[in-house]
Amino acid sequence: MFGDVMGMMGKLKEAQEKVEATKKRLNTVLVDEQSSDGLLKVTLTANRTIKSVEVADELLQDKEQLEDYLILTLNKAIEKATAINEAELAAVAKEGMPNIPGMEGLFGK
Repeated sequence: MFGDVMGMMGKLKEAQEKVEATKKRLNTVLVDEQSSDGLLKVTLTANRTIKSVEVADELLQDKEQLEDYLILTLNKAIEKATAINEAELAAVAKEGMPNIPGMEGLFGK
């Protein structure tokens, strides 16, 4: 039994290392989003760090419109980045989980 526990601990450590490596890799995965008319473009990492914002000159004339565009476009980009982030981390976590009796239902084997 003790060997089983040590094996599980090793697998958990390996899984944790894979999760950390995936988090680092997600810093290099870029998510682009733009407003429906293309006047505002944003780029985020899959870890939801804003990398760039491009604003068309015509949006600079209307502060409220620019604010609305920023909110809508950033929220869409954050949703995309979050979906990528969660899917990648869930896949790595599931892959690295040791086979613990009774835990199968939690991760959908």
